[in-house]
Amino acid sequence: MLTKRIIPCLDIQNGRTVKGVHFENLHDAGDPVELAIRYCKEGADELVFLDITATNEKRKILTELVNRVAKNINIPFTVGGGVSSIEDVSILLNSGADKVSINSAALKNPNLIKDLSHQFGSQCVVLGIDVKFEDKDWHVYLNGGRTKTDRLAIEWAKQAADLGAGEILLTSMDSDGTKEGFSIEIIRQISEAVNIPVIASGGAGTKQHFVDVFKTGKADAALAASVFHFKEIEIHDLKLYLKENDILVRL
Repeated sequence: MLTKRIIPCLDIQNGRTVKGVHFENLHDAGDPVELAIRYCKEGADELVFLDITATNEKRKILTELVNRVAKNINIPFTVGGGVSSIEDVSILLNSGADKVSINSAALKNPNLIKDLSHQFGSQCVVLGIDVKFEDKDWHVYLNGGRTKTDRLAIEWAKQAADLGAGEILLTSMDSDGTKEGFSIEIIRQISEAVNIPVIASGGAGTKQHFVDVFKTGKADAALAASVFHFKEIEIHDLKLYLKENDILVRL
């Protein structure tokens, strides 16, 4: 059985780490390089860096900042935000990323997933899916959660897996920043629908929420931000709690 992964997330705006609720009302959460170094020391399994306004601002990601973070950590590093081409991915990998997250560009051109998988290997391609429950189903959003699409979460996840995505980073906009727990139902549905790892994101507030997302949600990894940024939950303590609840983690 594979160990479950704990992944802090750095949402980046103007070179700083920020955090909000439901993708809105963003507040400063610290220097990304300092946070990255801290998470390495605390036992994070991986780190995710998302330039959350790159797509909406129609610009490329902050490669210099990506490089500074990468030089200071020794854990797998996923970077996303404004990624739309093979060239973008190549630049990020050369800047120190181990994996690259794509989102809006893949929705507009699903074959991008296939192209990137063929060029760099599926293990390098993480598909970000931002979802919201509306009209009795989970709808996919693009442009950093600003634009609703007609795509449904489960069908898009299955198509992406078939095209060669190596992982899915599933963020519930309904739960994001609330600290009231992950959106277990959709996480479980997608985890059961695809044969690639699913990273659950949005809603972590207690250690028990992580137990729930692994046991009931069947997620392969859990991502969180503010509870780690502001030391409401320490990663090492969380892993001990997970182990006590019979969840396999790397200590």
